[in-house]
Amino acid sequence: MFDHILVPLDGSSLAECVLPHAAAVAQAFGARVTLVRVLERTRTAGRTGPVDLLDWQISKREAGAYLDGLTNRLRDAGLRTESAVLEGPAAERIVEFVGGHDVNLIVLSSHGRSGLSIWNVSSVVQKIILRAYVPTMIVRAYQPVALDLTGLRYRRLLVPLDCSQRAECVLPSATNLARFHESQLLLVHVVSRPEMPRRAPPTQEDVELANCITERNRVEAARYLEQLQSQLSLDVQTRLLVSDNAVATLHDLVDQENMDLVVLSGHGHSGGTKWPYGSMAVNFIAYGTTPLLIVQDLSPDEVARTQAEVAAREYKGH
Repeated sequence: MFDHILVPLDGSSLAECVLPHAAAVAQAFGARVTLVRVLERTRTAGRTGPVDLLDWQISKREAGAYLDGLTNRLRDAGLRTESAVLEGPAAERIVEFVGGHDVNLIVLSSHGRSGLSIWNVSSVVQKIILRAYVPTMIVRAYQPVALDLTGLRYRRLLVPLDCSQRAECVLPSATNLARFHESQLLLVHVVSRPEMPRRAPPTQEDVELANCITERNRVEAARYLEQLQSQLSLDVQTRLLVSDNAVATLHDLVDQENMDLVVLSGHGHSGGTKWPYGSMAVNFIAYGTTPLLIVQDLSPDEVARTQAEVAAREYKGH
């Protein structure tokens, strides 16, 4: 569950699109909110001189005043809110803050001061979500923004499940949000037809075998969803679909059902510990168009370090 929410801001209206969502989640969990602004040294081509200390102090004061204004607005709405101005590379400082202040949810705008781009998330957002190792909500800055700071309500939540306990780690958060917002919870399982690589068309025996496996998985999934639905004292609907492409089917369902929020586990049954996210989560980060809440099922110690990370740490020691 979430009791400390971090909201990074950069002073832009695009980044501020997260505020109604941060408030909606904070209200549901009774969480405190920390607003953070990171000041980075601007780099001008051909100039590597020292930072003008007076300009830097003015920038810090302006950043503090900006955060104070938003902090007061959230406090007036009944939210426990504080703020902090950090200095240095944005992604690195935010990740450090998360680890040092018991943050258990980051709410990020997909884009900020650098503006909208053809990429679904900015480079800073990508760095943060790959290194923070905590649940993260991504709000799409290119979607319409709720004007009322505390009036956002999630009407429909989509929760993809693959019948694994790992994927079920999202249920406490999803059900808490649904209960507070009186949302409809849509539990979805997509049965993937088995892949049968062949240079020639599949034989009748191949087709019958694939159909048999698909039907067996469908029956088991139907039983699984029925059991979950009976256990949850909420407005719960289920969808059981069969597809050759599970992730594409889920994206289509999000659009067709007008979902307000997708709640997704960092990994499913096939995920290991080599990467912080499985293929489904990565795809929704890269191509999703609705707000996305990813519940990280691994602790920082469980995620394997990349070669780049190991090399960077060794280099710092020289």
